[in-house]
Amino acid sequence: MDDLEKAVLISFDASGAPALKSQAIAYIQQIKENPLICRICIEKLFFCKLVQVQFWCLQCLHDVLSVKYSSIAPEEKSFIRKSLFSMACYETANVSDDNMVRILGAPPFVKNKLAQVFVTLICFEYPSVWPSLFIDFIANLGKGAIVVDMFCRILSSLDEELISLEYPRKKDEIVIAGRIKDAMRAQCVGQIANAWYNIATMYKNVNPELCCCVLNCMKGYVAWIDIGLIVNDAFTSLLFELILAEGSSDQLRAATADVFLAVVSKRMDPKNKLSLLHSLQLRRIFGLVMENSDTVLFSSVATLLTGYATELLECSQCLSIDGDKELSFELLNEVLPSVFHIIQSDEADSNFSIVKFLSDYVGTMKGLHVLKEVQILHVGKILEVIRAKIQYDPTYRDNLDILDKIGRDEEDRMVEFRKDFFVLMRTVARVAPDLTYMFVRNSLVRALSSLEESSVEEVEASISLVYELGESLTDEAMRNGNSLLQEMVQILLSTKFPCYASRIVALVYLDTVTRYLKLILENTQYIPIALRAFLDERGICHPNSVVSRRAGYLFMRAVKILRPKLMPYTEAILQNLQDVVTQFTKMNSLPKELPGSEDGSHIFEAIGLLIGMEELPPEKQYNYLSSLLTPLGQQVEKILVNGKSQNYEELSPDIRCVHQIIVAVIALSKGFNPKMVIARPTISHLFKQALEIFLEVLVVFPNIELVRSKVTSFIHRMVEILGVSVLSYLPKALEQLVTLSEPKDLVGLLVLLNQLICKFGATIHGMLEEVYPVIASKVLIALQKIDNQGESCSCPEEIRELQELQKLFVTFLHVIATHNLSSVFITSKSSQLLESMMQLLLYSCCNHKDIPVRKACVQIFIQLIKDWCTDHSGKEKVPGFQNFVLEAFALNCCLYSVLDKSFDFHDANTLSLFGEILTAQIVMYEKLSNAFLLHFVSKGLSNVHCPRDFSEEYCLKLQGNDVKSLKSVYQSLIENVRLQQNGSLVFR
Repeated sequence: MDDLEKAVLISFDASGAPALKSQAIAYIQQIKENPLICRICIEKLFFCKLVQVQFWCLQCLHDVLSVKYSSIAPEEKSFIRKSLFSMACYETANVSDDNMVRILGAPPFVKNKLAQVFVTLICFEYPSVWPSLFIDFIANLGKGAIVVDMFCRILSSLDEELISLEYPRKKDEIVIAGRIKDAMRAQCVGQIANAWYNIATMYKNVNPELCCCVLNCMKGYVAWIDIGLIVNDAFTSLLFELILAEGSSDQLRAATADVFLAVVSKRMDPKNKLSLLHSLQLRRIFGLVMENSDTVLFSSVATLLTGYATELLECSQCLSIDGDKELSFELLNEVLPSVFHIIQSDEADSNFSIVKFLSDYVGTMKGLHVLKEVQILHVGKILEVIRAKIQYDPTYRDNLDILDKIGRDEEDRMVEFRKDFFVLMRTVARVAPDLTYMFVRNSLVRALSSLEESSVEEVEASISLVYELGESLTDEAMRNGNSLLQEMVQILLSTKFPCYASRIVALVYLDTVTRYLKLILENTQYIPIALRAFLDERGICHPNSVVSRRAGYLFMRAVKILRPKLMPYTEAILQNLQDVVTQFTKMNSLPKELPGSEDGSHIFEAIGLLIGMEELPPEKQYNYLSSLLTPLGQQVEKILVNGKSQNYEELSPDIRCVHQIIVAVIALSKGFNPKMVIARPTISHLFKQALEIFLEVLVVFPNIELVRSKVTSFIHRMVEILGVSVLSYLPKALEQLVTLSEPKDLVGLLVLLNQLICKFGATIHGMLEEVYPVIASKVLIALQKIDNQGESCSCPEEIRELQELQKLFVTFLHVIATHNLSSVFITSKSSQLLESMMQLLLYSCCNHKDIPVRKACVQIFIQLIKDWCTDHSGKEKVPGFQNFVLEAFALNCCLYSVLDKSFDFHDANTLSLFGEILTAQIVMYEKLSNAFLLHFVSKGLSNVHCPRDFSEEYCLKLQGNDVKSLKSVYQSLIENVRLQQNGSLVFR
């Protein structure tokens, strides 16, 4: 063993010492730089038995040929060529030595590397230098299986490394592949095909593995050689003999199926393709998919038949002649039963899109008034496929019930997976509605009637089909529902079975009942059993809390839809819900996590809708509402008494209980119409009592945000349903809320005040005078954290909260100004805040990144100018305001901010802002007359070097009160000044 062999062995040894390995690699690299490296490698290949050395030498040859071929001397190239050919064809290369090694006896990975090196040589030398390459090789195939094996490896490597388009190719590789294919077509493809035939015939019985190699090699070449070389009497007969031979190995039969697949997948003109598919007579192998589906043979034949069916379907879509279409459908109808069997066996190839194929097939039936018998049969099979495919895997049954991470992932996967199948089902329903309805009905009946045989997954899938059937129904079709639809709804409502305990079954059941509520509304006989479905263990009383809460939400939706017909059932419903209502606010039954969107409160909204009906007699309505609100209020009062002597934490049971009760009462109030509440004093009295109690929560628990936010929400609701009678309760509420200073709390308070102003206007002027200075000072202090760029050194969440506060505060000022309440800004308590407020508004209307906020600020200024500026030279209402408007607002907002290149006239929001800026100028001229005009022109337009003719035209249009012309002139003026300054001026 010489030094090179030792170095190679060390470099391949994963467990060797790192230092020694580095030395070996360095030595090997030095050898690779030797000009005689090719001869060194070839000599080693002929005489060294170490497979690591053989592999390294072949890799080295591959690298040298790939990178340095053009610089290798001609005689050296000839030596390499002859040597490689000798190795591949089991020749001696004129070397007479008993120690010579036959490389074809090496392990497969070494032979594959030899094939790769050979292909590299083909890329450079075929056909220009070595035109007889393939003919020379074919002449040596008689030497036996070992040379045939190498021949197949070289052809397979040529396909994988260069020709096959299954892998991305560079442009130069595509050019080389084209050159080689053209030469092979002209010189040797026929001989190669004959060689394949002879080899397969010779070795099919004695060496099936070698026969497999030939077939695997063939399939890559079918796509670009003359199809007649494969599809002929002799070769086709041989292929059928191989695939149908029951005694043969599954691998050999599967390889034959892959060749057939390559044939049927060959790109051709549709008419010629149909002729080819017809001539193959593949019906002889349809029966193979009825055998054991766990074999490699089944998988390959399945891929073949689905590919064959896809090609036939494409032919039918492309061909227009009736005879050709009929033939394509005749062949397609023959193979479809096998395809359906393959799909239901879950053995379809991953590249075969089941939904696309079936959708395309169903698409061929669109527009047909009557389906043929075979089409009806196939539609039924498609529906069976859909039902089978949408079923959950029973393996995940427990995970889906408890909805752990595995169950959640599986549910998410199935939701996505099912979408396409449900779309397919709706397509089938449009093509064959009667058949689809009957299939879904029969599936439901079978699943619900044979509970011992039906699994949870079958029941869930059958109900899901009913649900999806309603997806495409119009409201009219839903209300009128045909007899089968009505029958399905009746079956759903009247049947109870153990599977309802399953979460996935219970959820789809409730969703399906909800989907058909409009049909139930038109068929009042179903209403009692529909209500029971929501109220018993199938719904609200379900042991799974997720199902129970979902049922509460869906019941609320049901009450909304069925409300006109529910009067006779109100008493019974309320009795059924007593335990649920009690349970919702029990301290020992509160959820461990705070409730989300389906928190169980929808039950109270449903109750509110029921007892809030105007048709209900006032006395009965009062009794119902009192029986709910009184005990809840007493429960809160008890906690409040304890709260005065104890320090409660945010998530203590008592606090959570108060939270739940307020949530419940808010939901309950949603069912009451404001006009009716005002018209019925006894009802409004009950809500006022609740308001009094909940306002006390703010006093006792002022720092607990969980309940404070809910009390605020309740006040919002009471403002809507109690009207002006709520005003007497507001001072107490505001007294507590104005003490808050956090941005999030201030935002909530501003939202409430905006609602009050919009609802009651000037009625709350006095209250607002007291509240405004307190709130405004807190907000202005908080907003000081934002610098001139609207950024902050605080954390991102705080930045977001401050930005939200700024927007809400602008809205608050806008609401005050536009509701004739601007005098609030200039009271003795508020006047000290006026300067800060004005600077905030001025900066925002010029710089805020949110255009609607800038627009709102301009509108505030417009209203304040109208309210505070005198008509001509009279006494100022607000000293200094007129000067501020002229010096600051007019120039900075109405001119400089518009000149900024960020002011985009192509943006719709910006154009709207521009319109408000023009309105501001018109109002300033109306209120200040020439004082505005002279100042704006002399201090503004002149300062930005506006051409005189533009200034004069602007003045004329403004004085003429021609808004449309003024807009056009002012925009032209701005664009002209921008052009002059070339965007270089920064005015602010």
